[in-house]
Formats: sequence, C-alpha cells, structure tokens
Amino acid sequence: MPVTVVRFNLVAPDASPAALGVRYRAALEMAAYADEHGVTTVQTEEHHGAENNWLPSPFAFAGAVLGATSRLAVTVSAVIGPLHDPLRLAEDIAVLDLLSGGRLVTVAGIGYRPQEYARAGVDWKLRGRLQDELLETLLKAWTGEEFTYRGRTVRVTPRPCTEPHPLLLVGGSSPAAARRAARLGLPFFPSAHLPELEAYYKERLVEYGTEGWVMMPAAETPLLHLAEDPDRAWATYGEHFLHEARTYASWQSADIRSAVRSAATNVRELRDEGVYRILTPDECVAQGLDSLVLHPLAGGMPVEEGRRSLRLFCESVLPRLTG
Repeated sequence: MPVTVVRFNLVAPDASPAALGVRYRAALEMAAYADEHGVTTVQTEEHHGAENNWLPSPFAFAGAVLGATSRLAVTVSAVIGPLHDPLRLAEDIAVLDLLSGGRLVTVAGIGYRPQEYARAGVDWKLRGRLQDELLETLLKAWTGEEFTYRGRTVRVTPRPCTEPHPLLLVGGSSPAAARRAARLGLPFFPSAHLPELEAYYKERLVEYGTEGWVMMPAAETPLLHLAEDPDRAWATYGEHFLHEARTYASWQSADIRSAVRSAATNVRELRDEGVYRILTPDECVAQGLDSLVLHPLAGGMPVEEGRRSLRLFCESVLPRLTG
C-alpha cells in the first residue's frame, strides 16, 4: 500500500487571528478524520516571519495533532535545527514521544532562508556547526545520562520511550547533509529524488563504520487535491496553489533541490507542470504513486473545500488502495 500523507502548513494570507483559529481547529478535526480512515501520516513544517502566516511552531501543532489522533505518525519536515536551543528541543521531543507512544518523526534540516537566521539572531555562516551541535546534543540528551554541553555538565529528563531514541532523520540536498547523517549513524531524508546523493550517503556509512538508511522521495511526489470536477477546481482555487508555489520559488536559491520546486508564473503553467495536481478519485488511483501527499488547505484554501478534498481521498481513494 502506498504511504499516505496529509500535509498542513496552515498558510492563510491576510487572515485575521479569528480566521486563523478556525483554520487551526479545522486542521485538527481533519487530522482526526484522516486517522480514523487509515491515513499513514500528518506532515507539518516550520517557517518564521512569513507574511502569509506560515506555521512557525511545528512541535506545538504536532502535539495537538498527536492528542487528536491515536494511530497515524506526525512528521515535522523539517525543523530548522540551528534556530532551536538543543536542550529545550530534546525535552520537547521527549515529551511528545512519551505522550504519543513514539508517533513523532523529526526531520532536521538547516533551512534555506538567511532572513530567518537574522530574525533569530543566529549567524547564517555557522549553520553547519550549529546543526552538528544540535544533533549530537539530542542523541546524548535522550540517554538520560549526564554529558558535557558548552562546558558544563547537564542532564535532560524525562527520557523518551522510543528506543534507542525518537525517530530523527537528517534532511537536505547537499553532500554536507549526507555526511552529517552518516557520521552520526542517522537516517537520511533527501529533499528530492536524488539517487546520487543516496549513493554518496551509503559510501560515507562505510567510511564512518555506521549504519543508516534513506527515506528517498519518489521520482514523482506531487501535492494532491481531490475534486469531482478538476477543471472547475483549478478555475476556482488555482490561485491558492500558485500562491504557495510562488512563495517557495521566492525563497529557494538556484542550488536548492526540492520535490516541490515550481517555476510556474500563472495557474495554467502550474497545472501543466504537475507539481500540484487536482484529480478525481479515479485519476488519483490511476496515478499509481508510491506516496500520496494530500495538501487540503494549500495556500489559504477555504476550509470547506479542504474538507471536501480530504473526504474524497478517504472515502473514494483509500479503500481502493488497500484492496
């Protein structure tokens, strides 16, 4: 059966606090509905200071989703590691691991927006060193034993329940990210379908004498929306997808490789490109994708339209995937 993911970043341009509250609570209701119908994963992410209200606090949202569900995993993909205090992040993840029985998955990246580092007062040039420190600290902290951190002896409690530690992957699209993951014996999550980087990671595992694995995005990992009439849906809601695509494009430099990278400048180009796809249930099943990522609230999508998309996915697609 394919992996099934419902993604939430809670983007809502120009939304009032009241409207955002409605949107956040709807996302939790949708997550609970997805859980009841057998969706594998809810995915969320982190960005700061975005004018369109992109979610800045993924672990708070993850905790709410974990509390509203009982089976699905919640993946934070990705946390911008160098922007976080390592000890506090170790505590937050340990608590969520205990509360959820091990259903939290964390992908640690370094981000690609210098302005987020400037906003946090963190030196962009030190991001690699800070990421190394963060990952090393998390692994030591979760043992529950004392260790040396920035010249002092510390201990982090409580210990998480997952052995040997909560699932932690290193994300990225660079050789440096692959080396970092291999050196620490952590699984690697490339940000796009990059077989050459997977091979490089496996070579580094041999070099360092560590063990690990790769969670590689499929060659095609489009963001999906379900509708009975895709033509009408594109005409009515295409601007929401375009808003998100253009936001990503404005943030990502030429050397960034991403499964959701788009060069579209209008809705027609976006539809033709195929990074975002609005499909009928029959079309969705016929895609034959290894990973189905539903994005029901993309780019400020109206909540009721998001609910319709999720309902079609759960009631008209999922039963046909399980056979």
